[in-house]
Formats: sequence, C-alpha cells, structure tokens
Amino acid sequence: MIIDGVSEGFSAFLDRDTDVMTSPLHLWSFYGGSSPTEPSLSSGSPNSDSDHSWSDAGSPRDCVNEELKRNRYQGVRVKNTVKELILQKRHHHTQAQQFQTERECPAMMACLLQRKREADTLSPSAVKRLRTTDGAFLSPCGRAESVFQEMLEDIGEVLSIESVTVNGCYPDLCDRNPDPGPAQGHSGQGSLTPMFSSFSSSTPMSFFQWQIQQEEQKLMNLSTAELTTRDGDGDTFLHIAVAQGRRALAFVLARKMAAIDMLDMKEHNQQSAFQVSVAADQHLIAQDLLSLGAEINTMDSWGRSPLHVCAEKGHAPTLQAIQKFMQTSGRPVNVEVVNYEGLTPLHVAVLSHNAVVQELECVGTQSPALLQKRKLLSECIGTLLLMGAALNSKDRKSGRSALHMAAEEANIELLRLFLDQPSYFSVVNAKAFNGNTALHMASALQGRQAQLDAVRLLLRRGADPGAKNLENEQPAQLVPEGPLGDQVRRILKGKGAHSRS
Repeated sequence: MIIDGVSEGFSAFLDRDTDVMTSPLHLWSFYGGSSPTEPSLSSGSPNSDSDHSWSDAGSPRDCVNEELKRNRYQGVRVKNTVKELILQKRHHHTQAQQFQTERECPAMMACLLQRKREADTLSPSAVKRLRTTDGAFLSPCGRAESVFQEMLEDIGEVLSIESVTVNGCYPDLCDRNPDPGPAQGHSGQGSLTPMFSSFSSSTPMSFFQWQIQQEEQKLMNLSTAELTTRDGDGDTFLHIAVAQGRRALAFVLARKMAAIDMLDMKEHNQQSAFQVSVAADQHLIAQDLLSLGAEINTMDSWGRSPLHVCAEKGHAPTLQAIQKFMQTSGRPVNVEVVNYEGLTPLHVAVLSHNAVVQELECVGTQSPALLQKRKLLSECIGTLLLMGAALNSKDRKSGRSALHMAAEEANIELLRLFLDQPSYFSVVNAKAFNGNTALHMASALQGRQAQLDAVRLLLRRGADPGAKNLENEQPAQLVPEGPLGDQVRRILKGKGAHSRS
C-alpha cells in the first residue's frame, strides 16, 4: 500500500540504508525526542516510576504526539502493492504456459499465429465487403468471431489425428517449416491443412508400428550372413534382442529370419528365440514369434519344452499367450510331452507348487514373493487344464498322477482343484506303480497339519479306505503314531464318519 500523507522527514528517513524501523530507538531519534536510555527520562533513580509520569509537560511523549499531529504519519511506504505483485505473478505464469504450449504443440501455435495475422491485417474495406449468409454486413467484432471459429476448427482438425507423435511432432513432419504461408481463403482451409491430409485419410499408426518402421530403416542393409551370425554362445542377433526385451527389434529380425526359414535357429543350449522369450517371460515377444511361425513343440538340451519352462518357473502370462494362440490359430500343441525325468508340464507345475507350499510352512510368515509365486503357479495349472492336460497322466518313473503328487504334500488347494474336475472319478482311486492311491499317500504323511483335511476331502470324493497296495497295506496301516495319527486312523476306520458329512 502507498500512503500519500508522509512528511518529508519521514521520506528522507526511508531513503536511508534501513528500510524498516523495528526499534524504539529509531522512532525516538526520528521524532527528535531523546533516547529512552537517557537520564532525562527520570530525574530520580532509574527504577522510580512514581515521581515522573509520561504525561508530564516536556516529556518525550508530548514531543512525539506533536510531531505526529504535524506530519500526520499514516504508515510505511512499500515498494510494490499486493495487487501489483499478484498481477506480476499471473503474468509470469501466463508466459510460462504459453512457452510450454509453443514447445509441445507447434502445429497448434502455427495455426493460431496464422489466424491472428489474418485478423490483424484485415482492412476496413474488406470488413465491409464481408457478408453473412443472409446478406447482412459483418462487423469487425463478427469478423473476429468468425476467425476465432475457424481457428477452433483447424485446431480440432489437428487434434483429431490419431497418429504417433514424437516430441510433439509427427514423424515425417518434423523437418517441415512450422510457419504456414498466407491463407488461401476464409473457409478454414489454409496451408496447414494439406500437411495433415495424408494422416487423416490413412489408418492410424500405433507406437509399436512406428517403432517397427524405425528398426526396419536401421536394418535395411543387413545381409543374410550378418543375420545368421553367432557369438561365442551361439546366440544370434535375434536371441540377444529377445533376451533384452526389445520387442520391435526382435519382430523385425524375426520377420527377416522367417523369410529365409531360419527362425528356429538354436544356441548352445538348444534354445530357439521363442524358447528364450519363454524363459525370460516375454509374453508379447513370444506372441509375435508364434504369429511369425515359431515352432512350439521343441525341446532344449535339458529335455524341456516351452510348456515345461512355464510350468516350472510360473510364467503364467506366457503360458496364457500360448493357449490363446493355440485357440486362434488351431496349431496343435503337445501338452503331454515329457522331459528327461518323465514328467509332463502338469506334473512339473504341481511339484513346483508343492515346493512353494512347503517353503511357506517352513518360513511361518506370509512372504509376499512366495504368495505371488504360488498364485502364478496355480494359474499355470489352471491354464494347462484348459489346454487339455490329462489329469490321469502318470510320470514315467513312479506312475504317479497329478493327484498323487498333490496328496503327497497335503496340498489342499490343488486337491480341491483336481477333485472338482469332471474326470476326477477316474483318478481318485488310481494306483501308482507301487499300488498306492492318493489316500495311501495322504495317510502316510507325518507332521502335516493339513493331513486331516486332505484325508477328509479324499474320502468325501469317493476315495476307498479299503484299497490295498502291492504290499497288501490299507491306508490306515500307513498312518504314523501320534495324536494326529490317531485322529486320521479313526476317520479311516469309520469312527469319524460324522466329520465327512
């Protein structure tokens, strides 16, 4: 705020080095009074307040009051008012927004500048010649509204183009002059419109397609010999691009490799590029390679198929991509292929799930990483069942089915999943090579808290407690001693039949 009634002495005082008077000493020195620390404040002792009052004649307070009356002191002069500071801040904010708009939207700013120049250079005679559709003359205000409407139409046309942009510029327009020439008419079809006509009429381009175009330009002169070159580990450029997760580069290389029938080249571990994408859980790259004709039913040096790798590591997204491709393309996928251990992908997934469940029981705490892995493995098992994995398939070494393997660890989650399948009745009493059923294996467990639930669940779904193995043993004869074993034994002998209701 600015005060007009300020004395010359006070104005001179403000011109000094000190801008604000914060001490009473400054006030007394300015008004000509003596300092409060001078002896004139009291004629007696410094601590006496009764002898001399501030209202006495000739006191410093009277001097101050007379000086205030003469000068009419009303306040302190400030450099800028609050209103000026607010307006200045708004001005800087508007300039910053305008600079950001000019930097990010050059096409829009070019359109706006063109229409602004057109409106500014419009002569009065031209305004008179402009007529509306009904014959009435357009005023300058009406012409401004028309120009503004044309500007909005041009901006809407620019923004309606759904194409890829890089740093606020279209790929093939980055080198053009952003400043259009003079207008070619008043219908909104200026020189800026033809620049975007090719994009508005063509199919919109995705970012992935634009990346493919960039990679194709870089690899335009790549020869066949360079394309099939291997490093010390037998990896080609395609293997490396897939392992690094560079999808666009891998797609371009894979398309070139498929053109020369070399898409399934393998490295020193007998893994193709598709197998590398499965091992790295690059489900989008795996989907691209399958669309280009990559082989699904292939094995690595450990005898694992891509389904085995997904089942072992819990790569549910990649396995779901394979299942989706199998449904859409109709290409056969061998879900019953066995590895060197004689296990199918479903067997491998169940064993991996059992290991995670056992680890969770040993840790005693709910580890987020283990819980997430258990969830992914459960999704893999469900996907394999949807793909047609047989529940009664047995491994080549012991003759165990997936239900046997789940019962060995009292895996209640998998037992419920398998026993809810339509074909569960064919495996609930199936025997392994040693004659044990799933109930035999669940009854023989020791120290598992979920043993009771597993036995009850199997009995409710039709497991036979009188079945005998090759050693002529029933499930009740395999129950270990102890309090928990006594409960299991009573259930198997029928004394706990009420618990099965």
